[in-house]
Amino acid sequence: MAWDFETDPEFQKKLDWIEDFMREEVEPLSELGRAIMGQHGREMFIKPLQEKVKEQGLWACHLGPELGGQGYGQLKLALMNEKLGRNRLAPSIFGCQAPDTGNAEIIAHYGTEEQKEKWLKPLLNGDIRSAFSMSEPTGGSDPLTFKTRAVLEGDEWVINGEKWFTSGAYGSTILIVYAVTDPDAPDPYKRTSIFIVPTNTPGVEIVRGVHTGSGQAEGPGGHGYMRYTNVRVPYSALLGERGGAFVIAQTRLGGGRVHHAMRTVGACQRALDLMCKRAVSRTTRDGKLADLQMVQADIADSWIQLEMFRLLVLRTAWLIDKHKDYNLVRKDIAAIKVAMPKVYHDIATKAAHLHGALGVSNEMPFMGMVTSAMVMGIADGPTEVHKVTVAKQVLKDYRPNNDLFPSYHIPRLREEARERFKDKLDELKSAYQTRGGERAPETA
Repeated sequence: MAWDFETDPEFQKKLDWIEDFMREEVEPLSELGRAIMGQHGREMFIKPLQEKVKEQGLWACHLGPELGGQGYGQLKLALMNEKLGRNRLAPSIFGCQAPDTGNAEIIAHYGTEEQKEKWLKPLLNGDIRSAFSMSEPTGGSDPLTFKTRAVLEGDEWVINGEKWFTSGAYGSTILIVYAVTDPDAPDPYKRTSIFIVPTNTPGVEIVRGVHTGSGQAEGPGGHGYMRYTNVRVPYSALLGERGGAFVIAQTRLGGGRVHHAMRTVGACQRALDLMCKRAVSRTTRDGKLADLQMVQADIADSWIQLEMFRLLVLRTAWLIDKHKDYNLVRKDIAAIKVAMPKVYHDIATKAAHLHGALGVSNEMPFMGMVTSAMVMGIADGPTEVHKVTVAKQVLKDYRPNNDLFPSYHIPRLREEARERFKDKLDELKSAYQTRGGERAPETA
């Protein structure tokens, strides 16, 4: 029996360093906005912090030692990501930002030695950025609806099509592009392949930036609306096997969903912290907000939701470390993906409401949190799909009972119990009779 809710002292020192580093250096820097996002800004502000992280041995901790990571495993990574999730800038400073983490993972697993040398190493070092180009305007992320095609002409692939919400498109060096290569394959899940496409390849166009929430419709965004027009790449641009995109995607998305949930724990904790600070600080005609029972109820509900979600995330991370196979933890990964947007939305909404008009303004982070919660219900698969996965995995452990009444029908259970314990019941009845007229109690 091995249950432990404590962190080992040596790793706790690392977590304490991250806590101080986040508060003293990362969080203040994030308030500079777009000034730090250009090439010169990154060199001036981001790179020095990345070097400090590397000196602490905390760079790219999602990777194994063979890829330059620490091999900490998912449970330790969850404890780290709780802290990084409080600030959007933190993952890039710690070398675990999306979509680079997932892209690096699939290049590491499925890439050729040439691809690893050319793209993986600089990606892991933070020297280049990558983008994930899968979803399409016509059918979202459903691979059976993809229209983008890659046709083999001689020793080159020619790619044509449009992609929607290409994460990391702006500033990327390479794109991980999904395209249909075998439209007539009998197995529909083997019709699509993945390609590594340099962003500066002729024919690659970022039509516009796509923002989430109420961001401006013009200018660069976190996602790109992409158009590929006769984009030619060598045969060696194929990542993994031809027709293997679906299998590769599951490897990538399983880890991505878990890491989203880990960081969301930190984001929820931040919202709860701000809610509590407001409650003990804001004075009304009847005293502090914290003295009002409805406020206390919101804080209690938020804390309970967060703790339940956090424990489910940590348990899922522990199971991944135990089994070393995402497929064996499908139900649990899907479950945290389902819980994540609701918990985040509920806590962020309560925090915003408690701040009144200020809470819904652009001078507070809560509206961005609410939008992010909605994004978490869509990114890496919608909530409804993951609920289906959870239900199917749960139902696998049950078998049908086709009698007229179910096996758990109370009259049936009573009859079975009377039959099983008949001798004991007869003995009990006799014992009461010998006591001189005392009536034996009826069985259920």
